Amino acid sequence: MALVYLTMVQAIETHAKTVEVSGGGALGHLDLGKLDSVLQNIQNDDYYPTLEEKLTHLFFSACKFHCFQDGNKHIAITLAAQMLLLNGYLYCTSSFLREMENISYHVAAGNIDKELLLEIITAHLNECSEQEELKLKIWHAISGGEQV
Repeated sequence: MALVYLTMVQAIETHAKTVEVSGGGALGHLDLGKLDSVLQNIQNDDYYPTLEEKLTHLFFSACKFHCFQDGNKHIAITLAAQMLLLNGYLYCTSSFLREMENISYHVAAGNIDKELLLEIITAHLNECSEQEELKLKIWHAISGGEQV
């Protein structure tokens, strides 16, 4: 089954709705070219062969690139969740929205790198987010300790 990808128009609309629902903020755009590039690049299976890798790149980039004036951490979560919904991952979207809130903060702060984010997203999609080893890696990342 072919994956359904988000368009730039959908991403901008999602940002506006996300800012509205999350309590307000500026709707301005800082660099939509970066976001458009991410949305295009995740469609390349040579670079991002799995859904988990596509979601990780989308989430990480939306969080770190600051394409919008406000709501970059929230947009990272909602764009990834929207992509999950569009591709039939209903079983985990609600928990993804809830659990990725803290993760997005630590991605933006530079505590969680892309490799660990991929592990987190993969575990979440496989409903294995209760793995002790992964919890320890997250704890070490956010507390400034070395990863196991």
